[in-house]
Amino acid sequence: MRELTARLLQWHAAHQDYAVASIIGVTGSAPRPLGAAMAVDDSGTAIGSISGGCVEGAVYELCREVLRTGEPRRETFGYSDSDAFAVGLTCGGALEVLVQRVGSLERATLERALRCEDAVALVRDVHTGAMLALGPDWAEGAWFDERVLAEARAMLDLGATGLRVIGCDDREVTVFVESSVPPPRMIVFGAIDFAGAVARIGKFLGYHVTVCDARPVFATRARFPEADEVVVDWPHRYLAGTRVDSRTVICVLTHDAKFDVPVLEVALRLPVAYVGAMGSRRTHTDRTARLLAAGLTESELSRLHSPIGLDLGGHTPEETAVAVAAEIVAVRRGGSGLALTETDGPIHRFSVHETVGPPPMEYSGA
Repeated sequence: MRELTARLLQWHAAHQDYAVASIIGVTGSAPRPLGAAMAVDDSGTAIGSISGGCVEGAVYELCREVLRTGEPRRETFGYSDSDAFAVGLTCGGALEVLVQRVGSLERATLERALRCEDAVALVRDVHTGAMLALGPDWAEGAWFDERVLAEARAMLDLGATGLRVIGCDDREVTVFVESSVPPPRMIVFGAIDFAGAVARIGKFLGYHVTVCDARPVFATRARFPEADEVVVDWPHRYLAGTRVDSRTVICVLTHDAKFDVPVLEVALRLPVAYVGAMGSRRTHTDRTARLLAAGLTESELSRLHSPIGLDLGGHTPEETAVAVAAEIVAVRRGGSGLALTETDGPIHRFSVHETVGPPPMEYSGA
């Protein structure tokens, strides 16, 4: 829907009601992706497209109907073998479309999502039309069950868009979650061979990876071709001036006190998802003493994962990177780090709030 932002905000400024049709399901071949949208205002003006022309007329009429009734509609359009000219997709696929009215309450929620420059998800109940704008640590709009929020937040973290059916006490709630996110950041300090492996696995996990080191002879694009950015700067200075959020992970691999103590002093006071530091247990003990002397509290130090990574028994840079990545996933998803054969709970779990990061969100909704 974000491709319609400029025109929708004009409608909002004019206090116009409108109906929006969004693709919430795709089967087979289809010309537009999940989340593609078309909107029709109360004067009959249409913007956007959901099929490149195949079913626009039928969806337009659905939008007009929803504007009249105020009741959401969920319809499927597919190719008709019996009548090639029937409403359908001549490409052979099928689209599932959600159409809902956007009035004054929904406009406020949708505008928060459309104007947000950070990670944001728009959550819509396909039956009632209830709408919620959801960020990593905030929510605004209609009330949803905590289990719905947990699922939507997990999808937002992955940048995922799609339908979800969620059991809530004695009923099921079907929501369409449309995520709009920049990729989460992984910032790797220390241009060493282990950093190259961590950068590669960070890209595999979907992170925007930055490698930073104060030594220009080591911090080069040639040594770290997989990284999105290679920065030559003192780590603490770069971290203090760059943008981070509650999804950012920081890996300090220098294991050199003159680099890692100042950068950790900054990192452990930031609202990021994960901070890990490489080094032996002896290095960790010395580093902890230096950080305490620098004024960090025990609470701030408790956020540090050091020595970095899970105990997988690896030795090579690649094996170490797997151990680091495994710990990051476990911390962000609330995993135990144990082998599944040693656990007896659900394999896939959702927690309302991430294990590490900002405090639980403050909810401001209807």
